[in-house]
Amino acid sequence: MKVVIIEDDPEIVEAVSLCFDLRWPDVDVVSANEGIDGLGLIEKECPDIVILDVGLPDIDGFEVCRRIRLFSDVPVIMLTVKDQEFDKVKGLELGADDYITKPFSHVELLARVKAVLRRSTMPQFEEEEEPLTVGKIRIDYSSHEVRVDGNEVKLTPTEYSLLHFLARNAGRVIPHRVLLEKVWGADYVDSTDYLKVYIQRLRVKLRDDPQNCKLIISERGVGYKLSK
Repeated sequence: MKVVIIEDDPEIVEAVSLCFDLRWPDVDVVSANEGIDGLGLIEKECPDIVILDVGLPDIDGFEVCRRIRLFSDVPVIMLTVKDQEFDKVKGLELGADDYITKPFSHVELLARVKAVLRRSTMPQFEEEEEPLTVGKIRIDYSSHEVRVDGNEVKLTPTEYSLLHFLARNAGRVIPHRVLLEKVWGADYVDSTDYLKVYIQRLRVKLRDDPQNCKLIISERGVGYKLSK
């Protein structure tokens, strides 16, 4: 496995590298202490995961994340300052897969990394499962292809997993905690920020008007459902 760490604090780089060495002894870890250099490393190394700090000396981690998403779907975990809720949500909105607050333990970091790597693999479903059409949306389960009005829409693995679970239960309201557990895992059942951001991203990609949602319906305080 190959890891890129973009962080200007050498002690944190060392701590993160040690975490990976403990779990994956053959891991290849490379690092950069500035955002621009980190972007170059990602393009050159094609890593399996990126650990990205928000506070960098040249450009901030949010801009780095935005630029990463212009050319790569590599899983990104952002390092944020404790209790900065805005940073967490902003990172997710820009395409980060997860975040972890400083200071953190190696157990917490490894748990987050394993969860992100699990979600980054496109889920496998039975080939005989029939394609589903919901209004202008068509989901082909065998090819993992999603189309809107006949045009293919590129979804990340997490976005696809969320849409798939909603589609399998079309017409039913799925509680927030159930969606979080099924898509992100049991450790995320109270992390409603993830769900809000990913629902928003799905609506944009599926062209579901956020001012008049007709496809993904929110039941306030309960959950979401995909309209039949």
